Amino acid sequence: MNAPETGPPPPPASDRERLLAEVAALPGLPGVYRYFDAAGGVLYVGKARNLKKRVSSYFHKDHGGTRIGAMVGRIARLETTVVRTEAEALLLENNLIKTLNPKFNILFRDDKSYPYLKITGTRPADGATALSAATCARVAYFRGAVDRKHRYFGPYPNAWAVKNTIQLIQKVFRLRTCEDTVYSHRTRPCLLYQIQRCSAPCVGFVSPADYARDVRDAERFLLGDEQEVVADLQAQMMAFAEALEFEKAAAVRDRIGSLSRVLHQQSVDASSLSAGDRDVDILAVKVAGGRACVNLAMVRGSRHLGDRAYFPTHVDDGAAMSAEEADERAEAQAAIGPETAVLEAFIAQHYVGQAVPSQLVVSHVVDAALIDALGEAANQRVRVVHQPREQKRIWLDMAEKGAELALARLLAEEGSQRERTRALVEALDLDIADPDTLRIECFDISHTAGEATQASCVVYEQHAMQSGQYRRFNIEGVKGGDDYAAMRQVLMRRYAKLAEVTAEPAPEGEPAPAKKGAARLPDLVLVDGGRGQVAMAREVFEELGLDLALIVGVEKGEGRKVGLEELVFADGREKVYLGHDSAALMLVAQIRDEAHRFAITGMRAKRASVRTGSSKLEDIPGVGPRKRARLLQRFGGVRGVAAAGVEDLASVEGISRELAEEIYRALH
Repeated sequence: MNAPETGPPPPPASDRERLLAEVAALPGLPGVYRYFDAAGGVLYVGKARNLKKRVSSYFHKDHGGTRIGAMVGRIARLETTVVRTEAEALLLENNLIKTLNPKFNILFRDDKSYPYLKITGTRPADGATALSAATCARVAYFRGAVDRKHRYFGPYPNAWAVKNTIQLIQKVFRLRTCEDTVYSHRTRPCLLYQIQRCSAPCVGFVSPADYARDVRDAERFLLGDEQEVVADLQAQMMAFAEALEFEKAAAVRDRIGSLSRVLHQQSVDASSLSAGDRDVDILAVKVAGGRACVNLAMVRGSRHLGDRAYFPTHVDDGAAMSAEEADERAEAQAAIGPETAVLEAFIAQHYVGQAVPSQLVVSHVVDAALIDALGEAANQRVRVVHQPREQKRIWLDMAEKGAELALARLLAEEGSQRERTRALVEALDLDIADPDTLRIECFDISHTAGEATQASCVVYEQHAMQSGQYRRFNIEGVKGGDDYAAMRQVLMRRYAKLAEVTAEPAPEGEPAPAKKGAARLPDLVLVDGGRGQVAMAREVFEELGLDLALIVGVEKGEGRKVGLEELVFADGREKVYLGHDSAALMLVAQIRDEAHRFAITGMRAKRASVRTGSSKLEDIPGVGPRKRARLLQRFGGVRGVAAAGVEDLASVEGISRELAEEIYRALH
């Protein structure tokens, strides 16, 4: 049985006196402070306009038995950094929060890899009669760091929103989406031309001037100038009709109809929006059941692109700390609730270091100083609207409803997972006082006919899969296809050092080693396999002196059908069939399937690397994609390149004598 985590003991009186002396010596300047416990763990990161006043309030107030009092009692050390402005403090505070993951801060997952819609290609020269791949603009989905070579629109809340917009651009403006290599080798139009989703610039079915006009219209549409685009299309239609070019006029008429239907579906009254309202982020927060949800909806070019829900951790502790810090605000804002604390934490962590729209619509009042610091850091003015009207009111209502639904769904899913965890604890009669602390590690071996063998270890803790703690192990030195030897190797590598740490008694008067993350033995070790794999795991645990009761094998049932799995124990207990509708078996199957998925994706990547050998060539300075392709084509693969001599390598176009010698040394 693993005892529940209680945290490090409070620091001795001498440390408290030292802390008070350090606090008394702090300057009355803006800065960032960090609190640490006796084990070196980060408790809290905060910013202050006046370091001395802010930090002193923690040690000179009576916090009683509150969460803040519990944290203050564990502070053993503090660090401070003085900065010039509150904006610098905001930047530093949130960089440290993301790096240190303090226990008493509200934490949001650092996920800023938003997708964009990208339009590539340069403008065609005046009088050009054909469009090359370089001058024919292409619409593409993009995720990553933007540059100045292309035009980017967004960000979008999810990939679906980008792909939906690309389909719209294809339908209305008929811009190409194919890769440059495909475009350059076309001799006849593809299927997209046949279904009127592309104007076939690759084979000259549209003039460079007309295609460039379509690109400009698409860009204006993405920027929010929909009505101007419609007006221009109407003028084009009338011009074609007056010139008796009725087929072209009908084609433009169809475009106007498609665009009008899209604008109607967006249900945006553009006439009620000013130019500054075209790029807006709407933020709504809901708190319930100890969890919180911030729903971010994005409006770009007056078009509602969709929303995304964010779920922070440490909500209760972080909200308590935020309320404690409210004394630095005006009296009217002194009472800060958990919703405001969560929303302010999201704004600070989400927007620092990335582009901020000129306007934020929020469901709760946020600190004006936070917005001022955010605008100063972004070098632009950011306006916040709390009680919007007209269209922005509709957007905020939609975001609030989305936050409510997302939070309800999360609580329902977590409740289901908790029930599964409790069912497994009861079914296996695990000696665990609190099911919330249950930690399970599951192992699986994957290979293809003995090639590229890999083992996976996935972790289930706190009623959820902890992907950040997953591990892959390259299996070496065993015969291909020997799953038993592979299992022995991975278990030995995983638990050998941990067994040594847990076997060493803690020095007298010192706390036991922290039982958290990788430094803690799991409560259950699942092995994907039957008696053979369990027997191998038993040998490893006996050799390491670990408890055999931890090992459970997941043996496939009759016909290998899902729901018929049986559990095999290493300590001699009889096999157990939990039942196909058992919540405990559902959890075991979920963890086992995740281990299998994680192992097989790693195995496939390793197999591809072994077969192509491209990674070895990529690591050689001076060997770029073209030279690598020439080498592989000339010698039939990396094995052929490795078998070639220096003279043979130097005979390949673009490979000098010096580079050939470098390649030879790298592959031998």
